[in-house]
Amino acid sequence: MNVTIKTIKDITVIEAEGDIDSRTAGEFEKKTVEATQGEDKIMIDLTKVEFLSSAGLRALLMLYRQVKARNGKIVLVGVSEEIQDVMENTGFISFFILADLPEDGVKALS
Repeated sequence: MNVTIKTIKDITVIEAEGDIDSRTAGEFEKKTVEATQGEDKIMIDLTKVEFLSSAGLRALLMLYRQVKARNGKIVLVGVSEEIQDVMENTGFISFFILADLPEDGVKALS
């Protein structure tokens, strides 16, 4: 699991690569929470994530709650159909804005 953090305009962009499962979700959550402290526009690129376990969903939910408490928004980019199915079945999908491409995510947060 690799997590890269960068900034585009006033948006914090988190690029994840690899599976987010019970072994890696803690690291993912720690890095994303640290990177988004005080930020209210977050884009998470999941294009290179093939598997997201319940632990990964929990990490996304924790980040969502923190950003939402600041009246912020999170856009998920490049979410695979399999991950979207899991998020729909668990009701998590309604918490996030989905975008196909990073450019679409930037527009959604602007």
